Amino acid sequence: MPSLIITETLTQTRHFNMEQDDRRGNKNLGKNFICRLQCMFSHSTSESRLSLEDTQQWSQSLERLLESKYGLATFRTFLKSEFSDENIEFWLTCEEYKKIKSSFRMSSKAKKIYEQFIKAEAPKEINIDYYTREQIKRAVKTPTLQCFDDAQKIVYGLMERDSYPRFLRSDIYRSLLESLAADAIKG
Repeated sequence: MPSLIITETLTQTRHFNMEQDDRRGNKNLGKNFICRLQCMFSHSTSESRLSLEDTQQWSQSLERLLESKYGLATFRTFLKSEFSDENIEFWLTCEEYKKIKSSFRMSSKAKKIYEQFIKAEAPKEINIDYYTREQIKRAVKTPTLQCFDDAQKIVYGLMERDSYPRFLRSDIYRSLLESLAADAIKG
């Protein structure tokens, strides 16, 4: 019995130490993330570097967040950390799809999007209603640039109501804001 108590105490102590390490790590989370973001876009000019003002504007709307290259990258990272990035991936894929000029490429890409996101049991199946899924299934046979619009609107609404508010409360976003605010104070 005493060895059980000692084992439980050691386990609790290790768990507590990991929580302390996590809290210490959170202080650096924003700084580390800023470095990663700026490395991703290192070809950018100094005018387009990540700023506190821009980062604060991400909280105004999902649209504002997605318009920012840093905002989009941060949001995608957050969603991947939650294993829920299928919606943003679908939305971005649809945005790219709308730029297609060739009818052959459009047909090929529409089928790929259907297989990857729309089809029941697809690898990155998005959460849409049966009617929309069936409508797209028919539309993909003779695709247009608008054949995914209804699903894209549904997914955008889901992100706006669910993922986006969670992102604004996330450690990633809050740490990023704190780090940028601290840098702004330092000058």
